[in-house]
Amino acid sequence: MKKTIAAVFAATALAIAALAGASGCGDGKTRIDLCEVTHSVFYAPLYVALNNGYFEERGLEVTLTNAGGTDKVTAALVSGSADIGLMGPEGVIYASEMKNAPVVFGQLTKRDGSFLVSKVDEADTFEWSDLEGKHVLAGRVGGVPAMTMQYIMNGYGLYDGVNCTINTEVAFNMMGSVFEADDSVDYTTLFEPTASEFEETGRGYIVASVGEESGEVPYTAFCALGSYLEEERDTAKAFLSAVREGYEFMCESTPAEVAKSLAPSFDGTSEESLATAVESYLAIDAWCSSPVMTEESLDRLQDIMKNAGELDEEVSFADIVDNSLAEEIAKG
Repeated sequence: MKKTIAAVFAATALAIAALAGASGCGDGKTRIDLCEVTHSVFYAPLYVALNNGYFEERGLEVTLTNAGGTDKVTAALVSGSADIGLMGPEGVIYASEMKNAPVVFGQLTKRDGSFLVSKVDEADTFEWSDLEGKHVLAGRVGGVPAMTMQYIMNGYGLYDGVNCTINTEVAFNMMGSVFEADDSVDYTTLFEPTASEFEETGRGYIVASVGEESGEVPYTAFCALGSYLEEERDTAKAFLSAVREGYEFMCESTPAEVAKSLAPSFDGTSEESLATAVESYLAIDAWCSSPVMTEESLDRLQDIMKNAGELDEEVSFADIVDNSLAEEIAKG
């Protein structure tokens, strides 16, 4: 599995490299081309850092691109069209056999950010065993949201095609629509602010946090090529420091204040919805107070991947994680 995916990364990287242009700033700032796996309130500390000027204060100009998938972020890093990638560490695991493969240098989120939404108002009585015999939209096959949901359900003795349906055929951005339109679907997983918006409009009811049930997992992290971290160590450290300041602002502010800082990054989403999303994620302790990744959490991620049949052999923590910058920042 790893070799097949690595080959896809390499082919995609060549295509991206052909389109990549030169980067640079004429105002004395150091430019960072940042590629994110998707655009989500789940990554709030990053957007707070952007909109509050924490990168600029450190002499950085961050250009943000939404790649739409961990595989595409990995390919952008390998091709050199991105300096830093915000993505799931599974991409680094899959690409670990490549020459000059990306490594994790700082963690942002520490658990799954989706919520289980039911068509029935059962928040006060819900048990995970209630999913027996039910049809659940879990996310796309091979994606960490789907793998995490499968990991949880399997832990309760629930297996697709045996005593429940774990549907991994619906695209991430279509899950809410299919949940509403298909009467056979009983549950879906949704990220914020969509989950709360469904509840507020009576289209569904939040019954559980997937991330709370699965335990801590290095869900999203900042990654870069080892060569970039060697050549641009101070730049990478300044970047990580700015994101850390974004997190600290969130901890010291009200959800409404955080929403105002997030608003420029989310046109079309009300500040009320953003505040609700922030409150939900703070409640489940979604964000890392320290950017240092732990070996225990990476082991759990690899367990989740193996359970889903997406990983044949585990990779060494030391081979794919460089905590040196994160540890310096954590020490203050």
